[in-house]
Amino acid sequence: MTDKPLLQVIVCSTRPGRVGIAVATWFYELAAARGDFEVELIDLLDMNLPIYDEPIHPIKREYVHEHTLNWSHIIDRADAYVFVIPEYNHSMNAATKNAIDYLHWEWRYKPYGIVCYGGASMGLRAAQTLKPIMAALKVTLCGDVSVPLITLPVKDGIFEGNDILVNSSKAVLDEIAKLSPLLKTLRA
Repeated sequence: MTDKPLLQVIVCSTRPGRVGIAVATWFYELAAARGDFEVELIDLLDMNLPIYDEPIHPIKREYVHEHTLNWSHIIDRADAYVFVIPEYNHSMNAATKNAIDYLHWEWRYKPYGIVCYGGASMGLRAAQTLKPIMAALKVTLCGDVSVPLITLPVKDGIFEGNDILVNSSKAVLDEIAKLSPLLKTLRA
């Protein structure tokens, strides 16, 4: 066990040919190099969550399906999150919303950041649709990083962020590092 907060970098795209894994790996490596977090890379594709299928509202935390119990355990143990989300049709992708909707208490009183990506809009519209959902769950936003895949494409499965993206990522991680211990007291 460690006293470092556990930061989960969540790869939200599940489609074939996705670039989200490359963007998430880049961010994961930045976060891990800091040394002030334990960092996990969580891939929604691996979670294999069907469209929300729990018969009881998640606020009651009475899950009946193994996939929900597993997802609950994974998210519950984290102290903070960074969602790496694509923009689809001026919004976030369905897998992200579905994964969030499965749970309630597991998200609460934890800081989060967003790494969004896309074409000309750099995924900003996806980030904007995620923010009110997380606010309703009492999750604290620490900032976002917007990746312009038009000018910084993924090449051979690897994403290299420029200085602007690195500095934006550091700012998000700095805020998460400040808020993680404070918000942990609310969960105690």
